[in-house]
Amino acid sequence: MTQGMVLVPGGTTTIGSDHFYAEERPLREVVVGDVWFDRWPVTNAEFARFVEETGHVTVAEVAPDAADFPGADPALLVPGSQVFTQTGGPVHLGDWTQWWRWQPGASWRAPQGPGSAWQQSADHPVVHVGWEDATVYARWAGKDLPTEAEWEHAARGGLVGRDYGWGASYADELSPGGVVLADTWQGPFPWRSEDPDGHHRTAPVGSYPANDHGLQDMIGNVWEWTASRWTESHHSEGESVPAASTASPCCGGSVRLAETDRFVTKGGSHLCSPHYCQRYRPAARQGHGVNDTTSHVGFRCVRRS
Repeated sequence: MTQGMVLVPGGTTTIGSDHFYAEERPLREVVVGDVWFDRWPVTNAEFARFVEETGHVTVAEVAPDAADFPGADPALLVPGSQVFTQTGGPVHLGDWTQWWRWQPGASWRAPQGPGSAWQQSADHPVVHVGWEDATVYARWAGKDLPTEAEWEHAARGGLVGRDYGWGASYADELSPGGVVLADTWQGPFPWRSEDPDGHHRTAPVGSYPANDHGLQDMIGNVWEWTASRWTESHHSEGESVPAASTASPCCGGSVRLAETDRFVTKGGSHLCSPHYCQRYRPAARQGHGVNDTTSHVGFRCVRRS
């Protein structure tokens, strides 16, 4: 039942950060139980097995409802997703539309759009999945999504009050001794990728060292969905019931969600950079729309002890 999972012991811990971004404040003491975590994010190959068994159709494979996007160009209301596109040179970092494009036909099956295929990256994290896609997969697997507190506790690897989760001897350095410990952006963002490992987008899961709990890819690679609703500050109001409890049995849909509903994602992604987004830390968090699918958001599952 827990094959491929790692037991993260529970306890009392402090989450959040008071010296990076406002949404990570305030520091908050929480108590979490023992939780089994997937060692790494759900892969394309694992998601493909789920789809083959259930016939699940993801958010990105369904045309957006025109009622949710009044005034939108009808030509854009087709199945698709947001895909990162490296720019040809330096751009203004205040305009994210410079490196994100709406790509008709992009989905987990075709991560870069028509002409690409998930089989080309079977061992990479699945992307272009919405919150409901993640919760339905978790229910099918007999698991849940983690809460924000559970996720951050696990990502810290037993360390409290440190910026990173690599290990006690270098928990306050992004790249100790110049060693890259997670799939993050290397070089000037978003126009030049200098990743020494050759991972210019997602990386195969498990490519980087585990934290002290034995978990891999908790930082970088892809942002990960949680079961916690988004709040603008790091307060307990963001905690939610386990995701699977809001889903219908087996692989059915979850509760009805509005286009404006947002849940917390954690961990940063391969696009996080010292030049732009310093969210390659356990405390980092962002609110993501439930149907806002992109090429840098995935998930992993948990089973509560």
